[in-house]
This record gives sequence, C-alpha cells and structure tokens, in this order.
Amino acid sequence: MDLLILIILLLIFTETTILVARKVRSAHSGRRKIYVDTSVLIDGRIVTVAETGFLDGDFIILKSVLLELQLLADSRDNEKRTRARIGLDNVSALERVEHINTEVVDDTGGLKKVDEELLKYAKGNKGAILTVDYNLIKVAEAEKIQALNMNDLALATRIDFTPGEKIKIKITEPGSNKAQGVGHLPNGTMVVVDNAVGRIGQEATVELIRLHETSSGKMIFAKLVRAKKG
Repeated sequence: MDLLILIILLLIFTETTILVARKVRSAHSGRRKIYVDTSVLIDGRIVTVAETGFLDGDFIILKSVLLELQLLADSRDNEKRTRARIGLDNVSALERVEHINTEVVDDTGGLKKVDEELLKYAKGNKGAILTVDYNLIKVAEAEKIQALNMNDLALATRIDFTPGEKIKIKITEPGSNKAQGVGHLPNGTMVVVDNAVGRIGQEATVELIRLHETSSGKMIFAKLVRAKKG
C-alpha cells in the first residue's frame, strides 16, 4: 500500500514539474503569441497542424473564447453543440502537445465581444490571430494585425482531388439549391450532395465529383450512390 502511495505521489510530482516548466518556458520563450479564435478550435485540423510544429509561437486561448464555446455546447442546435464540444476537446489536446506552449488567459474582466478581445490582445502584444473567420481576417488586416488563415495553409498543402472517390457521410441539412443535401467530413469540410434533400438525418454513400476551394473555405460537390438491386 505504501508503495502505491509513493508511485502516485511521484506521478503527481512529475506532472506538476512538467506543467511548471512549460509555464516558465512560455513566459521566457520570446516567441510571438498566436491568439486562437473559436472558429479554429472547432476546426478538426488545428491539433494535427500544431503537432507538426509548422506554427512557430505560443498558443494563447482567451477565457472569453472558452465561454463562447461553452455557450455553443449548450445550444439546442445539434450540429453547433457537437462542433463546440469538439472545440473544447481540442483545447485539452493542444495543452498536451509537447513542443507547443498553450496558455489560457483570463480576459473576462471586460465586456467586449470575443473578436474585439482577440484583436485587442493581438495588437497590444504584437501577436497574430489564428482563424478561419473571413470577416475577422479582414478586420485584422485593417488594424495591421497579422492573421494566420488555416484555410490558406490547407490551400498550400492540399492533396489533389480524385473524382469518383466514394465515402459515407450523414446528410444533416438542405443545400442552397433545390433537392441538395449537405453533410460534413470529420475535418469540417462541407459536402453538397445532389438529390439528397430526402435523406436528411440519414447516412448515405456518396461519390465525390469536384472540389471548390478558396481562401475563405472549401466544399466538395457529390452525388448519391444508389444501392444496387439484387
């Protein structure tokens, strides 16, 4: 029993030492501060990108961003709730990435909107904003604040799209055009499926047709794969 207690105490000491070392390293790293917004946290790519080490800087997550995620996680909208919970999971995942310093900063003393807080902190600390929010990027550019667009990174590193690939996705909502249904890949990419409006709420096999990709995001157009009659 004494040995078990000793092992537990050693584990606690080791974990505490690592956390303290990371905080000290963050405070004295001299690296730029990268302020992560809500849209990036709910994006399925952020943790993978952080693990590659391509983003050089300390990740700063404002408490107001976490509160916004929490509100979305309590939403009645099932899709918003799911994506917000993924975002909260991604915060924990980022904190576990060894070569990235991730710090949560309490900015809740003010009553400004989340985007305003991000802009204020980034400008005041000569940092950058990591986002996929097109409007926030434009405001940051007007304020002479560096904006790192995750979609630009995806454009630069994209893999050639292969027409004819078949995947299974859940059709969650109607599209902008009549008869279209919309689903999403695990990484958040929108898939617009022809003649799938009648399959909303169901999983369907679709064939990918073409990819439409810009710096404001990307979407894939697809068609339903009809089940073969036996």
